[in-house]
Amino acid sequence: MRAVTGFTLALGVVLAGAGCSSDDEPAKQPLAATSSPSPSPSPTPPSEHPFTGREGSALKPVLAVKIENTPAGKPQMGLRSADIVYVEQVEGGLTRLMAIFSSKLPAQVGPVRSARISDLHILPMFGKPALGYSGVQTRMIPFVQQASLYDVSDSAVPSAYSRVSGRVAPYNLFASPKKLLAKASKASKAQDVGFTFSDEAPEGGTAKKSFSVKYPAARFTFTWSASQKRWLIAQDGAKDMAAEGGQQGAPTIVVQWVKTDRSQFHDFHGSYTPLVHTVGKGKGVVLRDGKAYDVSWSRSSEEGGTTYTTADGEPMPFSRGQVWVVLASKKPVSP
Repeated sequence: MRAVTGFTLALGVVLAGAGCSSDDEPAKQPLAATSSPSPSPSPTPPSEHPFTGREGSALKPVLAVKIENTPAGKPQMGLRSADIVYVEQVEGGLTRLMAIFSSKLPAQVGPVRSARISDLHILPMFGKPALGYSGVQTRMIPFVQQASLYDVSDSAVPSAYSRVSGRVAPYNLFASPKKLLAKASKASKAQDVGFTFSDEAPEGGTAKKSFSVKYPAARFTFTWSASQKRWLIAQDGAKDMAAEGGQQGAPTIVVQWVKTDRSQFHDFHGSYTPLVHTVGKGKGVVLRDGKAYDVSWSRSSEEGGTTYTTADGEPMPFSRGQVWVVLASKKPVSP
C-alpha cells in the first residue's frame, strides 16, 4: 500500500462504436443533391453515481469519517448525508461506524472517534480517500502510515475540528467535511465499488416488516417504512435519531456475513480489537422495498469492490440512495 506523507504521531492517520475501414469509404454525394439535415444526437443518459445510483451526480473526492455509535455519542450528525455507512464491530462487542461521503457533504459530522485496523482493509476499494478520525492505537501507527489514504485526523488538520458544547468528551468532537477535503485535494474521486442499482426490485425475496442483526453487545433492527420508502434504524430497542431531525434509515440495507476474529491490537482495558475480513466470499441479505433477498458477496482483493449476486448469479440491484453495509458475523469474536 502507498505511504501517507506528513503523518503525525496521533495519526496526524478501495463501447466504442464500430468504425469503417479505409477500404469502406462511402461514396460521395452528387453536388446537385440536397443534403438532409443531420439528425440531432441522442442525449447522453445521465450517469449513475457509483455509491448511490442517483443520476446526474458529479464524481467528487471521497471522504471517510469514523463516527461514534453508542448511546453516549447520539444523536449523530451528518450521517444522513453519507453515501455509504459501514457498521463494524469494535472492542467490547460494540459497534462503530465509518461513513463514506462524496456526492454530498454535510456542514458538520460527528462525534468523530478513533480508527480501527478493519478500516484499513475496507478503504482501498475507494482508491486513496481521505480519512477523518481522532487518533489510533500507537502500535497501529505504522499500518496507517502505509495505508492507501490521506490523513485528515484531528492531529493532522486540527482547524477542521471543534468541540461542541452540551456534549461530554470524547463524544463532543465534530468535523467540517469541507475543511477536511480542502486538506486532501488529491483524494480519489468516487469510483465503481461493485454496487448495482435499479428502480425496480428483482423478483423473489421474502416480505419483511423488520430484520434484526445482533453483535455481542449491540442489536440493530431495521423496520420498513412504506411511506418513507426506506428502512428505519433502531439500536438496542431505541430509535436511532439524527441530530438534524428524523430517524436514521436507508433505502438499502446490506447485511454482509463476514468472518470476525481477534487482531493483534487491543484497547487499554485489554479487550481485543476485532478484525473484520471483507476480502473473500460469503453470504448476506439485502433489504429493499420491504423484502429480504438472500445474496452471495465476493471481493477478490482489497483494491477491488464487493459484488452482491442473487441465487441465479445475477447482480443484486440496490435501491437508489444511501446504502448501509452491516458487517456482522454469525460467530462473532468474543470481546
